Amino acid sequence: MSPATPTTASSLVSLHQPTRWLSPLIVASPHSGRLYPNSFLRQSRLDLATLRRGEDAHMDELLADAPAAGAPLLHALFPRVYCDVNRAALELDPGMFRDRLPPESITDSPKVRAGLGMIARIVAAGRGIYRERLTLDDVQCRIATCWQPYHHALQQCLAAAHAQFGFAILLDGHSMPSPTYGTLPDIVLGDAHGRAAGDEIVTQIENAFRSRGYRVARNNPYAGGYITQHYGDPRHGIHAVQIEIARSLYMDEATLTPNGNFMQVRNDMGQIIAEIAATLPRIDRPAIPSGTDAITPPLEQEPTTATARAEGGSS
Repeated sequence: MSPATPTTASSLVSLHQPTRWLSPLIVASPHSGRLYPNSFLRQSRLDLATLRRGEDAHMDELLADAPAAGAPLLHALFPRVYCDVNRAALELDPGMFRDRLPPESITDSPKVRAGLGMIARIVAAGRGIYRERLTLDDVQCRIATCWQPYHHALQQCLAAAHAQFGFAILLDGHSMPSPTYGTLPDIVLGDAHGRAAGDEIVTQIENAFRSRGYRVARNNPYAGGYITQHYGDPRHGIHAVQIEIARSLYMDEATLTPNGNFMQVRNDMGQIIAEIAATLPRIDRPAIPSGTDAITPPLEQEPTTATARAEGGSS
């Protein structure tokens, strides 16, 4: 699934629709975008290969079979080091900007302190990204062209699923690098320690991975980022589960190229998505919107500035 070069702001967000929506499942990949604006590359002191270390590379491809299971696949085409939609819109490091940030900005969250705000300060083992400080125009541009369209699309999907089926389940796909020391499981499921999704749903996902031989953990070290914690609301029928897949399972982490196990992992992901979708209430309904792979969301909505809760990991 190779994204086309964007020509408009809305083309930075892609929504791949099934022919028919068959379940309340929504699949998303917010960090696999690889379209780097030339203006951003000029601002950066790092080369493209180093900037790409921040990608959840190929995650959109691993999840590409979601529409065949009757579930939409939403993914960002812009890179996370340019705009991280898994942060609040104004979750920003004031030291990165020449201008004073808006008073409602979140400037002291754990992610901001780590250099990983909505506009990241660092990538690849702590290397600084920018040659010089940015402006508020940079912030406003990235919110308007990337953050808002992505979240508007996600909100549309969740609202449509909830309206039709009475509940919605978001599977938010990410990948995790190999640790410098020690080991990680193959899969980490993040549900904000039970706050973002019902246990029965998370257990079903966990069992689907375990039955295929994957080693699975919950919430350690990745408990779910902004998207999981902001949208997950089981009491009102919105369940959100962050799925972290070990990069070493499917790609060469040095070159970011798929390895010999890539198709097996992709096939497993397709089967798991189909298995989960098949066990949920199925109501045959047209996709929204019908016959299109992209959406053009309005940009007038204000970005959310809700205080970010503490997160696990770096997603």
